[in-house]
Amino acid sequence: VQLQASGGGLVQAGGSLRLSCAASGRTFSPYSMDWFRRAPGKEREFVAAIRWSGSSTDYADSLKGRITIFRNNAKNTVYLQTNNLKPEDTAVYYCAASKTYVNPNYDYWGQGTLVTVSS
Repeated sequence: VQLQASGGGLVQAGGSLRLSCAASGRTFSPYSMDWFRRAPGKEREFVAAIRWSGSSTDYADSLKGRITIFRNNAKNTVYLQTNNLKPEDTAVYYCAASKTYVNPNYDYWGQGTLVTVSS
């Protein structure tokens, strides 16, 4: 599976972005999909996860209420809707695929898409 993240860009504080992660190469639907981010000078952190069926989702506590993860298996794409963005949300956002939703072991990673939030 190849993962291609897109949708990042420069946005003002309070704005919104929808990130996409498109999968190709193999069947997408059996994989749980997660989003991570790495801010400048910081460790990578978990953002959100979605079960392959879309029936379960999980979010970082610090981001709950401002983000939504969803997927369209027919389009082999997972999305991350981000709202009310803050300058501290500036980071490279990565998607990753795992065969398991609980205790994931990531088989594939996307290349990342940069989100920059200006104050």
